[in-house]
Amino acid sequence: MDMINKPTETAKSAVMQQPEVDQNLASEFHKRIMEMILDFEEELDEEHEIGVKLVNFGQTVQFNITGIGYYNPSLIHFHGQTEQGNRIELVQHVSQISFLLMAMKKADPDPEVPPKRIGFMKDEE
Repeated sequence: MDMINKPTETAKSAVMQQPEVDQNLASEFHKRIMEMILDFEEELDEEHEIGVKLVNFGQTVQFNITGIGYYNPSLIHFHGQTEQGNRIELVQHVSQISFLLMAMKKADPDPEVPPKRIGFMKDEE
């Protein structure tokens, strides 16, 4: 048997001791949401940013996303601004998350200002 590719008992033990990640934690939802956002942002042009449309209780809220965070075990935190420039924050339980990712005109109309991209934040958090 090839000894170079055979795992040592120490390596086997280290793998066995790694805690299994609870897929229902907000941090895991956050990772998946950020992956979806990164994929969506790759298709946007220089005039658009990522936005969200929420429909709840007959009301529709649409906003540009400036960031997404989480609080384990079960809260996701969205922040951004409406098309009118009002600051918005949404804290939602992971069991209630339902939103539509959409392309929105960038919040800053200055053509010299690049559109905000939040997908890159994945590696920083």
